[in-house]
Amino acid sequence: MTDHAEEQEMEAEALAAIFDHHFVVLEPNEEGRPQWTVDIYPETASDETELQELNHVAIQLHITLPETYPDDEPAVRVDIVKGLVEDPHGQELQQMANEEATANQGVPSIFAIAERLREWLAENNRPGMDDISMHAQMMRKQREKEQQEKKAAQDFEAQTAQEEMTAAEMEELAVRKRRAEGTPCTMEHFEAWKLQFEQEMAEAEEARQEELGGTDDKKKGKKDAANEAAVASRMTGFEFFSSKGNNLEALEAAAERAGEQEMEDEEAAEEGDDGADENGDGLKDVNEDLFDDDVDLDDLDFDDDDDDDDEELDI
Repeated sequence: MTDHAEEQEMEAEALAAIFDHHFVVLEPNEEGRPQWTVDIYPETASDETELQELNHVAIQLHITLPETYPDDEPAVRVDIVKGLVEDPHGQELQQMANEEATANQGVPSIFAIAERLREWLAENNRPGMDDISMHAQMMRKQREKEQQEKKAAQDFEAQTAQEEMTAAEMEELAVRKRRAEGTPCTMEHFEAWKLQFEQEMAEAEEARQEELGGTDDKKKGKKDAANEAAVASRMTGFEFFSSKGNNLEALEAAAERAGEQEMEDEEAAEEGDDGADENGDGLKDVNEDLFDDDVDLDDLDFDDDDDDDDEELDI
C-alpha cells in the first residue's frame, strides 16, 4: 500500500532544496489538506534587489494536495505577482498549470508544473506586460505573432532536417532516444530480445565453424601439396643405380687392386722360405763386418754407470 503522506513529505523536501525560500509550506486547509506555495520568476538572482531588476513578471503557484496525491492530481491556482494582468495572462497560465497537472497524474508533479509556467514567463519577461491600453495590447499581439512565426520557422527547419536524415542517422537517433527514455522490461520485449540474441549467437557459431573448416582444408591442401612435391622429387631405383655407375667402377677397380696385392704378398712369402742358407741351418748369410774383433770390450767402463746409479738411489 502506498504511503501518500510520506511521498508528499519527500516531495516537499525536494522542492525546498530547489526553490529555497520561494517554496513555503502553509497550514493545512479546513479539510486538513496540505497547502504549498511556490514563487516563480523567469530568472534567478543572488539577492532580492537583483531579482526584482532582472524579472519584470512573476507569479505565485498555490497548491492544495488531495489525500491520495500523487495518485490524484493536485488543485493548483495561479496568482499574479507583478507585470501581468489576469486577463489574458492569468487565464492562460491557469490553463497551462491544469494541463500539466493532468498530464503528470500518478507521479509528483509540482516541479513540472512550476517549470512549465517559468518557461512562459521567460518568453514574456519584459516591461509593459501589465499595460491594458489598446496600443499595448496591439503591440503584445504583434510580438506574439512574431514569436509564433519564429517558432513555426524553427519547427519547419527541424522537420526538414529530420526528413533529410539518412536511415543510419534515424536508427542512431532512435537508439539514443531509447537509451534516454529506457525500454520497459515486459515479457513481450524479453521474448523479442531472446529470439534476436539466440539468432545472433547461432549465426556467430556458424561463421566460426565455417572459418575453422576452411582453415583445416587449407592446412590439408598444403600438406598434400608438400607430399606430392616430395614424391615427385624422389629418384627411382633405376635412376639411383644408374647415377652410381662411376662409383661401381671405382669399387671394382679397388677390389681388383686388392686381389693383386694379396697375390704379390703370397709370392713374397714363398720366396722367403726358399731363401734359407745352403748349409741347411735355416739362417741367411750374416755380415761379419758388423762384428769387429779389434774392439776390446774390456775397455768399456760399466762400473762407473752402476756407481752413479747407486749414489742416486742413496740420496
